[in-house]
Amino acid sequence: MAQAAPPPAQGEEDHHSLALANSALTLPGGHTLDLLSTPLQAKEWLTRRNLAPADADLHEVCTSRIRALREHIRSLFAARAAGIPALPAALAAVNEAMTRVPTASLLQWDDKNGPYRAAPHPTTAIVDHALATLATDTADLLTSPDAERLTACGSPPCNRYLLRHGRRHWCSTRCGDRARAARAYARRIGAAQSR
Repeated sequence: MAQAAPPPAQGEEDHHSLALANSALTLPGGHTLDLLSTPLQAKEWLTRRNLAPADADLHEVCTSRIRALREHIRSLFAARAAGIPALPAALAAVNEAMTRVPTASLLQWDDKNGPYRAAPHPTTAIVDHALATLATDTADLLTSPDAERLTACGSPPCNRYLLRHGRRHWCSTRCGDRARAARAYARRIGAAQSR
């Protein structure tokens, strides 16, 4: 039986990059869930966020590029949340994704019809545009006042990120309940051991 994804973490509605970072989940019991594990899943994920048309035809190479950017974004979010320097490779990957999309259709030449303008490859252009949008959102989030609220979920083993709201440090009610239960259990064990 497939594990259902938890509801969106605080901030995912406003920042697609946060949703992308949270698309690979570590669940209790050592289970993982990757919402981008196949080209079809990646296409559906992009389509739900208006980053790709519903009729897009993604291939594994495209999906791999999206997952690779996700790992770089996760690295940047982890560095920001921990207050440590970012990995240069993660910065380079996000900057490369932002600048890869041409600002205009390129000049092409067909021997029969002559010059025309078009994107190099429709699928590649779709993925490049989606990656540029996600990378730009990452840069916007990390340089905005919201960056102060960026934090990792405080309920191990969850590996999602959220924009903290008040004292809330959990990405979902499920993680909050699990963290409170773990604290209550630790208090009970501590009280029993001190007797």
